[in-house]
Amino acid sequence: MSVREEILQRALELTPDDRAYVADQLEASLPTDSFVDHEIAAAWFEEIERRVEKYDRGESTALGFEEVLENMRQALAARRASS
Repeated sequence: MSVREEILQRALELTPDDRAYVADQLEASLPTDSFVDHEIAAAWFEEIERRVEKYDRGESTALGFEEVLENMRQALAARRASS
């Protein structure tokens, strides 16, 4: 087994939170243009277009930045409290 396969195997044994942390750290260590997947970019573009069209038709609403930030802070605080 190669070193990278061993590292992958050990990483997959981590808890979901720990795997997310490792994934975030690894992604942050990459040059900004090296983690581009054109299929994912295309899928996100389609999703963004779908959401904008839904908003334009009045089928969804938007939240303000401060409200979203506060919701995120509350969710993070709850998660930390449960750990």
